[in-house]
Amino acid sequence: MKRGRGIIKASSNSRKLSIMGSGYSIGGRLIRTSEILSTSRSLDRKNEELNAERLHRQELTATARISEDAHADVPTLNENEGDLVDNFAGVLDGTARADFSHAGEDFAARLDMDEDELMEDLQASHNRLFSKRRDFRKWRTRTQKLVDGFQPQMEGIADAYVAWELRSSEEGLGTFLGPPSDAMVQNYLPTMVVDLFSAHIVDIPLLAGDDSLSSGFVNQGYFPCSPTHVTVTLTTRVLEVFRVASLRCPRLAIQPFVKSLCDIHGIPFRPYLSTQFSVAFDLYLATRAIVDARVKVLLKRDEPDWRLKNACPACMYALEDEPPLDLPFLSTKDGNNSLKRWNRRERGEDGAAGPSKERHDNRTPPGDYYLTRAEVDVWAKEGLDDLLKGFVPADDEEGWEPEAGGCSDRWQNMREDVTSKAWGMYDETGIFLSLCRHGFVLLVTDMVQSGELGKYGFAVTNHLIKVLGEVAEGYDIGCEFGERINKHPVLGPYARHHRHRSLVGAFHGHGHCRLCQLTHLATYVDGVGLEDLEYCERFFSKSNALVPSTRYASRFHRQQAIATYLQHTDTFETYQSLSLLLVNKYKGALEVQRMEPALLEAMRDLGVAHKSTFAGWLAREKEVLTALKREPVEETLAMEYYQKLVNLAAASMQMDNVLRVGTTTSLAPSHDDYEAQAKATRRLEAQQRHAIEGHTKAQLLVNDMELRMSIAVCWLPDSQEWIDAAVMVRRRRYQRALDHLQGLIIARMFELTKMNMSGTGYKLRKHIAKALQARSRAVQTAVVNYNAAASRLSPPRDELTWEQVVDYAFLSDFDLLCDGREDIRDEPWAKPSGRIAMDLYFKIERAGEEVERLNIEIRRLVTYMRDEDGFLRRAWVSIRESAGEAMAHQVHLYWMRQGPFHDEHRYRRHALQRLLGFSGSLEPGTPINKDRLPPPGAAALPPRAPSLEPERGADSDDSNDEAELFAERYALLRVTQDDSGSPDGARDPGEIGL
Repeated sequence: MKRGRGIIKASSNSRKLSIMGSGYSIGGRLIRTSEILSTSRSLDRKNEELNAERLHRQELTATARISEDAHADVPTLNENEGDLVDNFAGVLDGTARADFSHAGEDFAARLDMDEDELMEDLQASHNRLFSKRRDFRKWRTRTQKLVDGFQPQMEGIADAYVAWELRSSEEGLGTFLGPPSDAMVQNYLPTMVVDLFSAHIVDIPLLAGDDSLSSGFVNQGYFPCSPTHVTVTLTTRVLEVFRVASLRCPRLAIQPFVKSLCDIHGIPFRPYLSTQFSVAFDLYLATRAIVDARVKVLLKRDEPDWRLKNACPACMYALEDEPPLDLPFLSTKDGNNSLKRWNRRERGEDGAAGPSKERHDNRTPPGDYYLTRAEVDVWAKEGLDDLLKGFVPADDEEGWEPEAGGCSDRWQNMREDVTSKAWGMYDETGIFLSLCRHGFVLLVTDMVQSGELGKYGFAVTNHLIKVLGEVAEGYDIGCEFGERINKHPVLGPYARHHRHRSLVGAFHGHGHCRLCQLTHLATYVDGVGLEDLEYCERFFSKSNALVPSTRYASRFHRQQAIATYLQHTDTFETYQSLSLLLVNKYKGALEVQRMEPALLEAMRDLGVAHKSTFAGWLAREKEVLTALKREPVEETLAMEYYQKLVNLAAASMQMDNVLRVGTTTSLAPSHDDYEAQAKATRRLEAQQRHAIEGHTKAQLLVNDMELRMSIAVCWLPDSQEWIDAAVMVRRRRYQRALDHLQGLIIARMFELTKMNMSGTGYKLRKHIAKALQARSRAVQTAVVNYNAAASRLSPPRDELTWEQVVDYAFLSDFDLLCDGREDIRDEPWAKPSGRIAMDLYFKIERAGEEVERLNIEIRRLVTYMRDEDGFLRRAWVSIRESAGEAMAHQVHLYWMRQGPFHDEHRYRRHALQRLLGFSGSLEPGTPINKDRLPPPGAAALPPRAPSLEPERGADSDDSNDEAELFAERYALLRVTQDDSGSPDGARDPGEIGL
């Protein structure tokens, strides 16, 4: 075997050496690389020490050699003691026996010992020298020790990474891995290097001036798997390939990727390979996070909550002279329990879960997306006392406990007594997410051993109001959550001051009761537009792909995966599709506005003179439904007084019966059965006492009702008031049974409509079908109760059958509504034609608001692209002069994360300008925040650097350049021909790419 500078080569007739991904196979036995390197280094050091000692003793004189041996505790060799010299020489060459053992035991000192003492002494010595050493180290601290080992080197590693990226900027990830051309090599360290298509041992040079061993490796394109004893490294490109691939396909975890590398390299997979890859990958992500933080410092974007204040250009890049909006900022939030994480616990003696055995790790996820557990827990009920310290409530502030709403029983995440039960098998039970209306992530927090509690919504709302001010939030339980915020002693006044609004989205909103919809549904709220406030559900459908790779990860690795995915999604998906989203929203709003002639025709058929009538219909519907919640006070008091009289009559009858029995029963004592008669007497006396007390209590209640109602003469069974109240009570029971049946049937009608509606997904259809099955049984029970109450009326009502209920399709078909307190069948909003016209009116109203908001957002995006491009160009020039080429290159990479998408945005901007019905302006405006604008008196920008200029679509103030760009794009789209010779995509320019 001989060693070359690049790899190890070997040739032998008896043994074959093959290089594996992490070791060698010699004679069929797999030997790790670390074992070979450790053994070879130890032998080399020992041989060098022996050679040096041999040469040193040869140079010494006899006297000096004796003196040195005495210093080393070797017996003195006197010239007169030739026998001792000969004996010592014999001991050294093995021909004579020494008086001490190999462990240092002095046999001469034990000659006077007897056999028992000698055996005890030898046993004690053996136990002391050869007993197993107790290991006090714990595996739980292994990860933290690894983190602590890398921590002092991180700044140097970041410097080395920046330098390497600058050297590899021209060739990218395909660049040659190695030291700088002008570096001074001090030594070489043989290390296993794992790349995409190869794994071999390389003598990596150790350079002069490296801060640490790890930074020296990173400066050459390698990331080590250990902070000190480096035997395996991974190339930067293999780590970058995995990072990008896992972000585009979140299901791809470390283990399948490492298994793929093993398959490519032709070696079997070993679990420790995943651990090594994970260590290097964590180091790579931490290094990138440090470099990103440095770039933000240079760009002066490192202030707290800067990302949140600039998360969405369309929502937050406000311009001067913009028309005011009723709701300036729309967001949505919701909880998702898919991203749960298994809680690692020790097994107790009885098989129950013991204490946690999670490894210690004090690292935090990159970025500022996450709200910490401490920030969330202060909004729990237990932390209310801390929030109230120093808080002085206003005189008109009410308590915090929320009132029971009409939707509390419908939504499980409103019932904290159910959702607060922790799942013992999980630590984090999901995430709570907040998005803007365009899909950019605002905040995220973990739901810890609980369901969707109120503290998560409180924490997110408080942070948004504190940073952004006025906020309108869409939430599937917005009706109940809004009441909780308003009644919160700390958050309530703060939220009302900033005009906070809680709404419900279109999908979840139709699951609420109708009275709740009239107040909180986005369709009926001014200023919302056509926004459905359901972006969280769409986001969760993509983020759920993280579940396989995070379910059994550590807390830090789960949060790191989620935060990295959120950052990547914001930049490379949400921002890329932002202009497409705005254009599609604009097209949808215009399509709704084109339905206005149909609305005018419906108004003529219905005899509606003005559009404001529809708002009156909605107010009338709300008035009717509100009145159904409570019965009239006069009727309620009359029925209650009647019921008290009935109870008094029953108590009087019972008292008379008990007293009559007492007078007719003989109480004469009998010597034959005295004890039985005494027991019967005591029982009869107790019954009489109870009857008298019941009658007295009923009489007092009647007297109280007469005083409250100012009744001078008590009602009698033959009085007209008594008869009217009796009819009213029977009708009340009938109406309650009818109201319950009516609610079930109306809900069934709405769900049948949604299930058969075009665009309803398969899962939602199945969900509605199961709900209908459960509700069908409830409807059958309600029909039975209705028939029982209807039979007691005078005259009795006809019985209702299940077949009749199934045939109901509209409210107008429900003839039983005529028996309600108020017949609403003749109301225009209760008829199908009026209902459709009213919904169309509100949809057109919201479409107008949507167009108004989109005109503002599109102009903000156009201005943002111009200002951001100019700001980064100036920053690139300034940083190149002040901080050097390396950091200027990082600014270029920072710009390249969004800059290439500006070309698509500009193209869609030109297509939008040709869209029929577009009423906005595409001219850039003046932002309120002047941070991106050049300072007064600044020199003109230099020409674009080649590395900073995208391929096409460079923004220019010259309209001719924009026209040429559009013409070039349009020509390229018409080049492709299909088989028939017709141009592929030969459409109107306004429709291209929309």
